[in-house]
This record gives sequence, structure tokens and C-alpha cells, in this order.
Amino acid sequence: MMNKLLRLQGVFYLFTGVWPIIHIQSFMWVTGPKIDIWLVKMVGLLSIAISLSILSQPAHKQRSPVLSISTAISFLAIDVYYTTVGTISKIYLADAVIQLIFIILACLATDKGKKSKFQL
Repeated sequence: MMNKLLRLQGVFYLFTGVWPIIHIQSFMWVTGPKIDIWLVKMVGLLSIAISLSILSQPAHKQRSPVLSISTAISFLAIDVYYTTVGTISKIYLADAVIQLIFIILACLATDKGKKSKFQL
């Protein structure tokens, strides 16, 4: 289950990272206007880098969920905090839900089968 989850999360981060890089107008149409376009694109590039790291882990080996869980926690925290203070659009709460699902599923997957060295 962990391998499938990590592939899904990696693809999700790849899509959400590439989107503002290739078409910032549609990204802002969905997520709301942005002042610092360079920062949006930098977060996109970091999301791509994270996705490539997650996706490049060998599928035949026990994968560590550390990067995937810590990234999901980071996106979740930013989504919730900056939505509640009114800095970003409420659409980011949908992303927060997705990040929470990634966290829960990763924690459940680490409890099944072989124990991971990573414990929450």
C-alpha cells in the first residue's frame, strides 16, 4: 500500500508543481490572485523536486514515508493557517483535506506489514 500511496502523492505533487510554472493564469483563476509570482513558481519547483524524489525511490525496497509525511504536514499547515487568516483563497482547504488524507494513509500504511523506522 505504501508504494501505491507514494506514487499517487508524487504524481499529485508533480501536477500541482508544474501547473503554476506552465500556466500561471489558470492557476490563479482557481486559487486566487497572487502578488509574488516568483514565489508561487518557486513553491511549484520545490513541489516538483519533492515529487521527483518520492517517485524515484525504488519500488522493490521498503520506502521511507518521512519526506512524504513531512511535506504533507507542511502544505497542510500553510493551507489551514493562511486560509483562516484570509491571506489565501478557501480553495486551499481542499488541498488541506488531500494533504490530511496523505498523512493518515501514510501513517496507516507504516503500521501494516513491516514496521518502518519512522514513527509518529
